[in-house]
Amino acid sequence: MPLPSPYRSEPAYQHGQPGRTGVLLCNLGTPDAPTAAAVRRYLAQFLSDPRVVEIPRIVWLPILHGIILRVRPAKSAQKYASIWTPEGSPLKVWTERQAQALGSALAAQAHDVVVRYAMRYGNPSIAAELDALKADGATRVLIVPAYPQYSGTTTASVCDAVYEWAARTRNIPELRFVQRYHDDAGYIAALAARIRTHWDAHGQPDQLVMSFHGVPERTLQLGDPYHCECHKTGRLLASALGIGKDRYKVTFQSRFGKAKWLEPYTEPTLVALAQAGTQRVDVVCPGFTSDCLETLEEINMEAREAFLHAGGKAFHYIPCLNGDAAWIEALAGISAQHLAGWPTQGSADGAALAGSRAAALALGAAQ
Repeated sequence: MPLPSPYRSEPAYQHGQPGRTGVLLCNLGTPDAPTAAAVRRYLAQFLSDPRVVEIPRIVWLPILHGIILRVRPAKSAQKYASIWTPEGSPLKVWTERQAQALGSALAAQAHDVVVRYAMRYGNPSIAAELDALKADGATRVLIVPAYPQYSGTTTASVCDAVYEWAARTRNIPELRFVQRYHDDAGYIAALAARIRTHWDAHGQPDQLVMSFHGVPERTLQLGDPYHCECHKTGRLLASALGIGKDRYKVTFQSRFGKAKWLEPYTEPTLVALAQAGTQRVDVVCPGFTSDCLETLEEINMEAREAFLHAGGKAFHYIPCLNGDAAWIEALAGISAQHLAGWPTQGSADGAALAGSRAAALALGAAQ
């Protein structure tokens, strides 16, 4: 009797079939709906990841399932409901649009690739979309995380999910990973243009606050480069905007639990600015490429209220890059750089046709 195989059933290999190249844009994830049940499923997957919570499983899992997943989903569901759109979760909507526009932008450069998007937690899953790319004939896949700054809690977790899928796959495609683009010139230029556009319409603030997602301070001590890469993005962005150190601050948001996280924390910084007499702040979130709960609710609602309540007069939230045309071009440039050497070049006629489609998609997606 044959032993059971650890691998899943796959389509039979076809000799002579030309291989294709796939690109998978990966974002963090989102619940399927703004309900307690959907949020509970999402948080159970997210907070069970040892990359996210580096506490021994024997200690953490009883806390997670015995306390957090009983209390937090209902509260979080209310927050998700406050930013939900008719199309669904903003993060999922924008990530899908970015993937579509990225495919068109790469086609305009004569790259014959198939682009999909996936979520590290929730749907569509990385495993499901890698299966779909294989079904599309992809024998080479570039993984593009939606995180400009590398962290073990985010970028490395995407790698884990890809490797877990590969461990169950018999015929593994050739894989490449984009690790970081925190200092990419196109990314910085797109951020700067986004901010300048806002300033052209509304004037400049007393302070620009660049709020990045926080991680436990312990990760920095253990060698995670995230803190340094956030600060480099901040310095490059300030330089592109022509503002000095006295005009901007780099802060960290979304603290969870009682452990010390990267400082300074965003909301306390905003409160301190207001109490010190700062009249207007503009807040931008460079580490988020799509608007989501952490930007639309935590920053544009909770942080706004905290600043104004502390005596501030004007709070401006500058949206994420989302479907901005300059950002899509930057993302295409980053992807093309990592596609180098793979046979992706299509026809000039196809590129010209795709170029028109890319322009239409970028304009339609941009805010």
